[in-house]
Amino acid sequence: MRPIPTVFHIGPLAIHTYGVGLAITFWFAYRYFEHRLKARDYPIGWVPGLFFWVIVSAVVGARCMHVISNIGYYSAHPIQIFAIWHGGLSSFGGLLLAVPVGLVILKKRGPKLSVARAFDIVAPVLMAAWAMGRLLGPQLMVAGGGHETQQWFGMYYAGQIGRRVPVPIIQAMEDGAVLVILLLIERHLRRSSDSPLRPSYPAGTVTGIAMILWGIERSLDEHFLLGQDGAVGSALVQIAGIALVLAGGWLLLNTRRRWTRWRNAGGPSESVAQESPTKI
Repeated sequence: MRPIPTVFHIGPLAIHTYGVGLAITFWFAYRYFEHRLKARDYPIGWVPGLFFWVIVSAVVGARCMHVISNIGYYSAHPIQIFAIWHGGLSSFGGLLLAVPVGLVILKKRGPKLSVARAFDIVAPVLMAAWAMGRLLGPQLMVAGGGHETQQWFGMYYAGQIGRRVPVPIIQAMEDGAVLVILLLIERHLRRSSDSPLRPSYPAGTVTGIAMILWGIERSLDEHFLLGQDGAVGSALVQIAGIALVLAGGWLLLNTRRRWTRWRNAGGPSESVAQESPTKI
C-alpha cells in the first residue's frame, strides 16, 4: 500500500495537500463559529477580521512552538523553519498565541459577550475543527504517522519507513467524541435557562470540560502514540496537556461556585445582568 500523496501539480504549480486541507478546515471553523453566534442572536460582522488575525497568529504560534520543541534539528537546517508545507504545527503553540489575539479583538470589535461565554461558544468549534483538521492536515502531510507498527490498522506515510499508527485518524475520532460530549452537555445546560437564545446560567462548564478532555487526549496520544523518550518536544506537549487539565479543573470549580450563587439567587427565574465584554 503506497502512502497518500502529499503534493500534486497543476502545470508547474505544486499544491500541497496538507495546506489545502488546513484551508478547508479554517473555512469550516469560520462558518461553524458564525452559525453558533447567529443561533444566539449575536452579530457576526466582526468575525471575518477576527478569523484573519486568529489564523495568522495560530500558524505563527504553532510553528514557533514546533521549532522550539525541535530546536536541535532546526539549528542544523534553518531553512526548514519556514517549510510548513511539510507539517510541523503545534496545537498548543497555536492556542498560546491565537487565544490572546482573539480576546483582544473580541474586546475591541465583538458584541457585548463575556469571555467565559465566548469560550463556551467557541470550544465546540475548536473540537470540530481539530477533528476535521486531523484528517485533512497531518493525515495528508509528510511524516504524519505515529510509531511504527505491524498491526492491521497500520498505514504508510510519506517520509516514514514501514507501517505507522494512523494517529491523525485516531485523534480525529477522539476529537469528534469530545465534540459530541460538549454538544450534549450544552443542550442539557440550556434547559436550565429561561432564554432560548442567550442562556442565563453561568458560563464556563463547556470550556472547562473541553480543556480537561482534550488535555488528557493530547497527553496520552503524545506519550503512547507519538512521543519519543528523552525528546524535549514530546515532554513539552505532555506537560502542556497536564497543565490544560489542571486549568480546566480550576475553571470547573470556579464555575460551580458561580452556579451555586446563581441558584441561590433564583436560577432561571431571575434576570441576569447584561454581560460585560471582559467578565469571566
